[in-house]
Amino acid sequence: MTAALVAGLLAGYGIAVPVGAVGTYLVSLTARTSLRTGACAALGVASADGLYALLAAVGGAALAAALLPVLGPLRLASAAVLAGLAVRGAATALSQYRKRWLPTRTERPVPGPGRAYLGLLGITLLNPTTMVYFAALVVGSRSAGPVRPAEQGTFVLAAFVASASWQLLLAGGGALLGRSLTGHRGRLVTALLSSCVMLGLAVRTVLSPG
Repeated sequence: MTAALVAGLLAGYGIAVPVGAVGTYLVSLTARTSLRTGACAALGVASADGLYALLAAVGGAALAAALLPVLGPLRLASAAVLAGLAVRGAATALSQYRKRWLPTRTERPVPGPGRAYLGLLGITLLNPTTMVYFAALVVGSRSAGPVRPAEQGTFVLAAFVASASWQLLLAGGGALLGRSLTGHRGRLVTALLSSCVMLGLAVRTVLSPG
């Protein structure tokens, strides 16, 4: 159970920490509306991460059982996917930092917390990297033995809590924190930190027994 908790927390922070267009929009949304609206938007992002973690955990268990004879090569492939995501994220961050370029998005007025939640939920669900990340992580770390539903639930809940805590930090940090994290240097640091987490998970996947 502890292993599932730690894995979920690492997975949640690994996908949530990089401050991209969604994180930048979340900070600016909070600055121009209210902390309540920003918190609801942050929970929308975390809900999408939690949903993807749930789908990956349930689907990953079924897929691992069906592909039990090739779990070894599958684990290596999953580790390669995680490593690829890490390298791609770091390379993109470095390229954007060198060009002093920040992606922007047109901000739409959000009249209330409910629409803020649904809007950020939809935006995050459209990000295919999240699903690939969680699927590769869960399938790659699957052992030959059965996985208890309690462990799956712990993983999903931990991933949601990790994502929610980071998104709420962005929403509640205010203008000063927003400028620090969404500026050129802040985006570079958070992206590289996330890449390190992903690489660590990839190594753990390769070295895991079974």
